[in-house]
Amino acid sequence: MELYDWRKIKDNQSEKQFFIDGEPVFKKFNALLKFHSPGLAPVSDETGWYHIKADGSPLYTERYGRVFGFYCNRAAVVSSEGWFHIDENGEPVYDERYSWCGNFQEDLCTVRLNSRYFHIRPDGRCAYEGRFLYAGDFRDDVACVKCEDGLWRHIKRDGAFLNGKGFLDLGVFHKSIAAARDKDGFFHSDVEGNPLYGERYMNIENFYNGFALVTDFDFTKKVINEKGETILWL
Repeated sequence: MELYDWRKIKDNQSEKQFFIDGEPVFKKFNALLKFHSPGLAPVSDETGWYHIKADGSPLYTERYGRVFGFYCNRAAVVSSEGWFHIDENGEPVYDERYSWCGNFQEDLCTVRLNSRYFHIRPDGRCAYEGRFLYAGDFRDDVACVKCEDGLWRHIKRDGAFLNGKGFLDLGVFHKSIAAARDKDGFFHSDVEGNPLYGERYMNIENFYNGFALVTDFDFTKKVINEKGETILWL
């Protein structure tokens, strides 16, 4: 089998096939996902779900109910025993089986065991002792979690709160600014959890080179700067 440069292999979801320079490679599958480093792609055929290498051959003989892409050399798979991660050789990384697994980001991954979320390290060890109603992916060493009191907070890699301030809704930081919501509506906050301005909105987007699109409670939209000043009505 010819070993292709996996970076040049493109997936076509409608045709369920991989292509290089417009020409099909490998067979057609029932389902497929993109190739990711280290050069592996999730596919499904009549035998089940598995990963293929850049020559189209299976990485392993095992078949799963579902598999996902590799991130940080780890891929989430689903078996009859539950969810877990395999390494780039197709071997299970740890013995635990979860109710759900995410993808590793920044060498940490959110998982759910029964009804509680937390993060694990690439070797499967828990990153901290805390458990949450929900936990999202890490971005720039910070993740959003929903705590037992129903409020959302930012945590650091060791599970400690970034600033301890709780919100009704919360997003990850984008250039040190996060979307947050209190009882009056959405706003932008800094890393200390302080609002950048006094106004509240029905919906907001991240700042894009110093400006953000926001939606007021009358459904009108406008562009604001990082001081909260209205620059343009739309």
